[in-house]
Amino acid sequence: MPLFGKGSGNWLTSAAGRRLLPEGWLSGPMPWVIAIMMFLMALTTAAGLALGFTAEGLRADIASQISIQVVDANKGRRDADAGRIVAAVRRLPGIASVRRIDDREMAELLQPWLGAGFADSDLPVPALIDATFAPGAETRLPAVAATVRAITPRARIDAHAQWLAPLARLIGSLRWLAGVLVLLMAAAAAFTVVLAARAALDTHRTTIEVMHHLGSTDGQIAQLFQRRIATDALFGSLLGLLLASLVILALGDRIGKVGSDLLGSVELPATGWIILGLLPIAGTLLAMVAARASIRLALRQRL
Repeated sequence: MPLFGKGSGNWLTSAAGRRLLPEGWLSGPMPWVIAIMMFLMALTTAAGLALGFTAEGLRADIASQISIQVVDANKGRRDADAGRIVAAVRRLPGIASVRRIDDREMAELLQPWLGAGFADSDLPVPALIDATFAPGAETRLPAVAATVRAITPRARIDAHAQWLAPLARLIGSLRWLAGVLVLLMAAAAAFTVVLAARAALDTHRTTIEVMHHLGSTDGQIAQLFQRRIATDALFGSLLGLLLASLVILALGDRIGKVGSDLLGSVELPATGWIILGLLPIAGTLLAMVAARASIRLALRQRL
């Protein structure tokens, strides 16, 4: 009976060929090592993706917003200037919305720092105006600033994007770090496969010599090991991804219960889950390539 079925170029071998090399998902430590590496890789990938999507969401939501403060101890003049600013900015092109924060909202915002009784005091509080640019109109900021300063020199404009810039740089650095870690873990998984392939080759040295005498080529022998290692790698990858998914869902539930708008925006959308679902396939393909290359190189060195 031939060792390889018809069309031996496929990495799946015949039943007779599979019996030559005993195999099983629990046959060695490699599936569990792959599972651990995939678990860490999936968590790191999810963190990098979540940070990326969060940064894009923050940039879209915050970069188009500005705050205008009118700082004046004279309450009447402050309110009059704030009213003129709201009317003038609303007429500018590229402005989607303008809203003044009323005194009650200001009291609620400042209460954690100044206490509940400060609203009845004579402490001057600036007038706060929120303005939002229409999509693509963020370049109109200089025109808004000129309009506001023409009304009163006591106004100050804060672009939310400038406060977001350090956070965006931090998120970018963390994304690069996550990418490097994923590559390092993929390299570690590939080295694990190489070591497992070399160990299996040494274990079945006698069988391989007999197969060589019967006319089997190095490529055909490499297919036997490639199938076994690919099966173990697929099992370990799926197990690692399953455990990582449970952790990601649990963390997402905990983050959602915190109630923070910033933390609440750290989530993994459907696109991120699709990318995570491709990791076991990529891991199995990497294991197949590493196993085949390692076995063929080792066989050539022994000839």
